Amino acid sequence: MSLRLASFNIENLMSRFDFTGFRNQLKQDRVLRLFDIRSEADYRRLEEARTVAITDDTRQLSALAIAECDADILCLQEVDDMASIHAFEYGYLFRMVGHGYRQKYLIEGNDSRGIDVAVLMRETTRDGEAIECINVTTHAGLAYADLGLFNADLARTNVASDRIFRRDCLEVELRIGGRPLTLFVVHFKSMGPGRDGLDGRQATMPVRIAEAEAVRILVSRRFPDGLDAAPFVICGDMNDYQERIDVTGDRRNGFGFEHRVEAASALDVFTRDGFAENAVARRPALDRWTLFHARGPEERHLCQLDYLWLSPALSRRNPVAVPEIVRAGQPFRTPFPPGQAVERFPRIGWDRPKASDHCPVVMALDL
Repeated sequence: MSLRLASFNIENLMSRFDFTGFRNQLKQDRVLRLFDIRSEADYRRLEEARTVAITDDTRQLSALAIAECDADILCLQEVDDMASIHAFEYGYLFRMVGHGYRQKYLIEGNDSRGIDVAVLMRETTRDGEAIECINVTTHAGLAYADLGLFNADLARTNVASDRIFRRDCLEVELRIGGRPLTLFVVHFKSMGPGRDGLDGRQATMPVRIAEAEAVRILVSRRFPDGLDAAPFVICGDMNDYQERIDVTGDRRNGFGFEHRVEAASALDVFTRDGFAENAVARRPALDRWTLFHARGPEERHLCQLDYLWLSPALSRRNPVAVPEIVRAGQPFRTPFPPGQAVERFPRIGWDRPKASDHCPVVMALDL
């Protein structure tokens, strides 16, 4: 019995406008900076027009990426609310996949922008096995003190009563054709600006380490009899990586790609003691990336931010299965290592429109 499971940061599936850019230029879209906008009313009018114009193409491309996954269960990050999902499904996704995802689950989390994680499921797998949701649990209310995770590194920017998860860890208990499976869907703390001489990744790593440790605790609580036979997958955008591919060169003279292993990562919490397997690591080292990061020609790399972490039991049951990474929604500015080029979806731009800044990851699992 096979289940296709996917994770996708759909990038700001929003049902509202953000007008904060009028007073904070860091949040102002670059195209509006080309114009002399003298009043907030004019800014709001132009921002509405800009957002509506680009969103139609963006969501067509997002739907194409999801359709390409052909997943039975889809774990999403950066979703505004259930109304956004319904509008996206009705106006875009339905045209690609029909009445695919009748079961939908989202619980409001902690993100200051209001973006949440969500799970969309078919009623049956492609093999005709029933997909039943037994229980959905939010852990957004957990604080560092609740799990004994507060430490000196966190104390630089947090207090013990702060909530652990910057969004949530949504625990979804399932039965697939009568067989148990538990998903833990997360979206970890983003890499913010640098602080105290540290870059943005290092400065925010203590928060992500605590999030990962909290997930380990929750998994252990879910399976008190031990993890050796436990069927679980940790899915989502973890905003960290254990390796990356530094990009050098340029389009005219050719790009170079250098694989580099990081000395430390928040994700070491999951690989420690064989707790879980990063399924994407089954792909070649230069072919594991799900995002292109660039701040000019001096800072460019490809990295994996999107994960399906398999429990030891599922890893043993699927020894040769390899996840797919859907990259046809990436913009043309993204450099692809040799042999990885794909035909982009129609209307993809140099930087935008695109399906998302992230690539979906999908895997067929034998349960």
